[in-house]
Amino acid sequence: MKGVGELGDSFKLSVLTKISVFFLACVASFYLGRHWTDDSFYPQLVFYSSRAFPADAANRSVTISPKLNHTIDISNLESTEFAPSASSPPPDALSGAPPRPVVHENVGIVNENGEMQEDFDAGTFNHDVVETEEEPPYSAGNETNEEMEKNGGSRVRIQKFRLCPERMMDYIPCLDNEEGIRRLKSTERGERFERHCPSNGQGLDCLVPAPKGYVEPIPWPRSRDEVWFSNVPHTRLAEDKGGQNWIKKDKEKFKFPGGGTQFIHGADIYLDQISEMVPDIAFGNHTRVVLDVGCGVASFGAFLLARNVITMSIAPKDVHENQIQFALERGVPAMVAAFATLRLRFPSQAFDLLHCSRCRINWTRDDGILLLEANRMLRAGGYFAWAAQPVYKHEEAQQEAWKEMESLTTRICWELVKKEGYLAIWRKPMNNSCYLKRSPEVEPPLCDPEDDPNSVWYVHLKACISQLPENGSGAAAWPARLYEPPPRLQGVEMDAYIAKNELFRAETRFWNDIVEGHIRIFHWKKMNIRNVMDMRAGFGGFAAALIDQKMDSWVMNVVPTSGPNTLPVIYDRGLIGLAHDWCEPFDTYPRTYDFLHAFGLFSIEQKRCNISVILLEMDRILRPGGMTYIRDSKFVIEDIKDITEAMGWRTEVRDTAEGPYASRKILIGHKEAWHS
Repeated sequence: MKGVGELGDSFKLSVLTKISVFFLACVASFYLGRHWTDDSFYPQLVFYSSRAFPADAANRSVTISPKLNHTIDISNLESTEFAPSASSPPPDALSGAPPRPVVHENVGIVNENGEMQEDFDAGTFNHDVVETEEEPPYSAGNETNEEMEKNGGSRVRIQKFRLCPERMMDYIPCLDNEEGIRRLKSTERGERFERHCPSNGQGLDCLVPAPKGYVEPIPWPRSRDEVWFSNVPHTRLAEDKGGQNWIKKDKEKFKFPGGGTQFIHGADIYLDQISEMVPDIAFGNHTRVVLDVGCGVASFGAFLLARNVITMSIAPKDVHENQIQFALERGVPAMVAAFATLRLRFPSQAFDLLHCSRCRINWTRDDGILLLEANRMLRAGGYFAWAAQPVYKHEEAQQEAWKEMESLTTRICWELVKKEGYLAIWRKPMNNSCYLKRSPEVEPPLCDPEDDPNSVWYVHLKACISQLPENGSGAAAWPARLYEPPPRLQGVEMDAYIAKNELFRAETRFWNDIVEGHIRIFHWKKMNIRNVMDMRAGFGGFAAALIDQKMDSWVMNVVPTSGPNTLPVIYDRGLIGLAHDWCEPFDTYPRTYDFLHAFGLFSIEQKRCNISVILLEMDRILRPGGMTYIRDSKFVIEDIKDITEAMGWRTEVRDTAEGPYASRKILIGHKEAWHS
């Protein structure tokens, strides 16, 4: 038995020895793997690496494919199957950590076997399809720029813009260009009152100052009847027209009794008279959009607002040069414009009523070319109201002028609806039938069919009758016309040829949602926002949204000449606006708008001109305390922010509803500097 026990003890010892040897072997293997592993030779031992792991290593795993050294044919794979979601940002962006640099070990093209190759043919290089973006020079004649490093790239720090001389406080660049006016060959037809913009490089390069003592404007509707003298410190108009109840100086304010040259007892009584003479005019229903020519301080348009009528009040910058400035300070739609040698920048068939009360325009000169321009802008079935001396005076010269007017209006097929007292009202025909029945010898002739009556940018007047479109041009009654896609929408030349009605409705819904949210979040209704400009208006959806949301404001809808001409649609909706090239200054006085809206404007116009030119013009026309809302490419927004801060604005960049990774951003700018 002893032999058997000794044998068992020997067996137990050998098992213990084996366990010890196995344990030592494991320790040795771990030691070798930890200290001698090189990723370039043994990629299978990644889990032994002594390098620190990423913070999220606990959630990662390493798997070695059994086909590590195999190649596959990728020709049958759909690339979209593996494309990351456009709406989902990369994990690094979600965690807030900076992205890791990507090291490309191979460069080339994948061949049909899925292998990378460097020997490939890239084809012929076509320079015409390549867009290059250059960093625009923003110094605009100011102090020396200094460079700074920003986000790893070189950017230019914009120095603060200088203040213009005090004499430029009412400066309108294209109307105050004395050098350009002196070069005119003739001024007998009013050429001096048209646009003569400074040459390239001679434009505005400073901040236009406000008058000394400038204060926050009186809010609407009080501003209809009174404004601060210190904001428009000019007394000549009050001295010349005080007896006609245009305007009166009363201590620290100008007051507007509501009169005019032909309606000294007030605009309301005058409007009632027009309604009684021609009930079909129906202010606020059939008549929604009006042009008041030679408007004075725009009391006619100011009192029409209460009747749901919006009026474009125009006058030249003449001896009564501040009349439009007074109108805009009151919060009434107005702009500087003149009947001279060029078409006004409004589309054909824009206005339901044209009004001229002692507007000092010779409508019959040069074969009636000025009345033919009025005819171009007047809607089919629209009215022309003329209050002037030839209507009621019996002197030979005045009677001769009346006969000329009567003859011309008959030849262009206008019907004299009513002549009473000092007012005569004509109506334009509804269609072309009268024009086509005229004798071929009758003057003026019909315009050439190739003439586009909606082409207005620096287009000379034409002594011919613009024909009415065959597809209809009538507008629905207000307010239904604001929401219905008009027939002329189909004539807009743009990329979408089939679904224009759907685009129209989609734009309306889009801006309604945006504006409703901004009114609620930013409390727009509590701000003094009266005069608004949409610098790239599209179909007028932004303006329509302000009306829907009961904002007590009006909108000047600007359609850039660099894009589709949507002005006919805007007017058919019952809104106002004009065509403009933003590489040139706008025809209005400084400090005349409370709110400037620009959607996608700068990313388009930066290809044509320096965006600092546009921003300096925005600063000129924006009131101190005014606000801008710019929605554009995030890269353009960075440049805009630099320039606007150099102009003294307080800016804030926000994300759109698409989120922080969207291609667009919103810049909200506040003009806090009063420049005085």
